[in-house]
Amino acid sequence: MRLYTVEKDGKRFVAAGYAGSEGLWPVKECFGIEADCMLDIVCCGEKQAQLAAFETKPEGEAPLKLADVTLCAPIPNPVGDVMCLGVNYYAHLVESNKAGHVSLAQKGHTVYFSKRVNEAVACGGVIPSHRDICDRLDYEVELGVVIGKDAVKVPREDAQGCVFGYTIVNDISARNIQEEHKQWYFGKSLDGSCPMGPCIVTAAEFGDPAGHAICSIINGELRQNSNTELMMQDVPGLIAELSSGVTLKAGTVIATGTPAGVAMGMNPPKWLQPGDTVECKIEGIGSLINTIGE
Repeated sequence: MRLYTVEKDGKRFVAAGYAGSEGLWPVKECFGIEADCMLDIVCCGEKQAQLAAFETKPEGEAPLKLADVTLCAPIPNPVGDVMCLGVNYYAHLVESNKAGHVSLAQKGHTVYFSKRVNEAVACGGVIPSHRDICDRLDYEVELGVVIGKDAVKVPREDAQGCVFGYTIVNDISARNIQEEHKQWYFGKSLDGSCPMGPCIVTAAEFGDPAGHAICSIINGELRQNSNTELMMQDVPGLIAELSSGVTLKAGTVIATGTPAGVAMGMNPPKWLQPGDTVECKIEGIGSLINTIGE
């Protein structure tokens, strides 16, 4: 099942979709699930159980068409900051080092950081260029993990049971700010720097998070092209490690790192410019498409 946050006639609500279908079924009206936003479901085991009863399309209910609604980010306002993994693909570690971004990952430990998200940008939305303070804007396609129940000291073998579903995150990065401040928080957190979507695919449908093709396409040019099986720290491992000392609240979004092919690693770099189209694709989820604004 695919869960969308959409707007129609000035009202924002959650709707369910299914692979191979363009129809959307509002979960409140069609499934009887009292949910005013995505987090009402993600943070409630009882509502998740209700939702699981509708793993196939409901009969006799006329769906909405995707073209008749406006997409929002699936979780427009995440619980806390988005938690992120840095240089989690070896090829990206190599290109980062060549570009002068020496990483703590060389010590053999996963790099974690956080990203402030006042409101996530929807598929089809505009990413601000922040040209007044940023002259090196970069893209990073990443698999996003949505935690579905509070995770505390979860062993690796139980970690997948804490996942509600998966989405696509574009970890937009202001590289000049990263370099100037010698840390990542400000350069990763400019307003509009977290496109997310187009939906959340439930863990049951997505299956093993390893083995999914992942790529980015800028103005029709394939830039990043990899597979989630190449992550150095996998999803069960990161949940087990983080939850060993940090409570991962239901609704937490974790961005699992980006593969090689970012603008920073090119010679010369191809930074994002106003008017550019950025498409992030992950097999089993779909495409997150945005444009760069002025």
